[in-house]
Amino acid sequence: MTEVKSPEVPAPPAAVPDELTPGRRRWHGLRPYLPLVALVVALILPYSTLHLPGIFEGALNSPGTLQLLAVCLVFGGLAAGYDLLFGRTGMLSFGHALYFAAGVYGTDILVTKAGLPLWQAALLATTGGTILAALLGAVALRTVGIAFAMVTLAFAQVGAILVARDFGGLTGGEEGLPLDVSGLPEGLVGVTNTVNLYWLALAYLVVVVFVVHRVSGSPTGRVLAGLRDDERRIGVLGLDPYRFKLVAFTLAGGLAAAGGAVYVLIVGGASPHITSSEWTLALLVMVVLGGPGTRWGPVIGGILYMYLDHRLVAFGTSDAVEALPAFLSNPLSQPLFVLGTVFILAVYFFPGGLASLAPRLALLKHSLRTPSRRP
Repeated sequence: MTEVKSPEVPAPPAAVPDELTPGRRRWHGLRPYLPLVALVVALILPYSTLHLPGIFEGALNSPGTLQLLAVCLVFGGLAAGYDLLFGRTGMLSFGHALYFAAGVYGTDILVTKAGLPLWQAALLATTGGTILAALLGAVALRTVGIAFAMVTLAFAQVGAILVARDFGGLTGGEEGLPLDVSGLPEGLVGVTNTVNLYWLALAYLVVVVFVVHRVSGSPTGRVLAGLRDDERRIGVLGLDPYRFKLVAFTLAGGLAAAGGAVYVLIVGGASPHITSSEWTLALLVMVVLGGPGTRWGPVIGGILYMYLDHRLVAFGTSDAVEALPAFLSNPLSQPLFVLGTVFILAVYFFPGGLASLAPRLALLKHSLRTPSRRP
């Protein structure tokens, strides 16, 4: 009986990992240096006279552009600090704006009312905001879940009421409190010194990113990640979840207070709207937009959110929008409508935030390059 042999089908070639291909290997070797490249670009940016029409109103080294970038950098740091609570520990706080406002008003009051030097005022305001976070966190962390969020919101509302009612004649009430520039160093006063405020904001962002990354990579950071995933497991291991959450809460509050001390110098005063819960919700949006729990997502989300929040005002009053029909020009002239639409689309198409954009694009590119195999 003749044996019939089936034709041999050659096996498909083994897929070469991306890390072993020359182009991919070169890219993976360069990725750790991308933050350093971004820092170098940020450092040399004030020396550039490049004008980007539609993106910025003036040249990159103009005072208006540098002030906008300084605000964006501060909120990039604030978002990274808030992510220490939300993305890395799993605590949803609706009162984080209170500690930011403590830094803003504390620095302003100590400089304007008490006549202290700036460095003393900023140090005392940051220390006071950190202590306030520790005290209120010790109470709020006795609750969990939505109850914790509501308690933090209640504390923030108390702070907002005290500021709005001009408690002790210190806050200026609804009119705010302008910063007395006569007590500031000359290098931080005047339009021509806006570049120094930009350096200060950049330094704040670098410090916050360094602190958050060091904490996340430490044993404490691993415990915080465990609390986010399963708090009961941390308790079974013999660790006290309350103590570790209080550390994260206090550290995040201190970083927010330090950001407030920088922010008041950039804007030149304190305004009661920074005490509202809308600022905490804005921080939450920044983190979700960038990618909670990721290395650079909250920073990117904070910078992008504040840039859009400022630039969409000019976009809504532009001739291009006014020339549109009423059913289009009316909603597009509202910055919050456009910003909300961008946020909804980003969350829908990129559930992991902008930080998940690169892996998703790489996966899509790999699927397109892989030939379909027929059985």
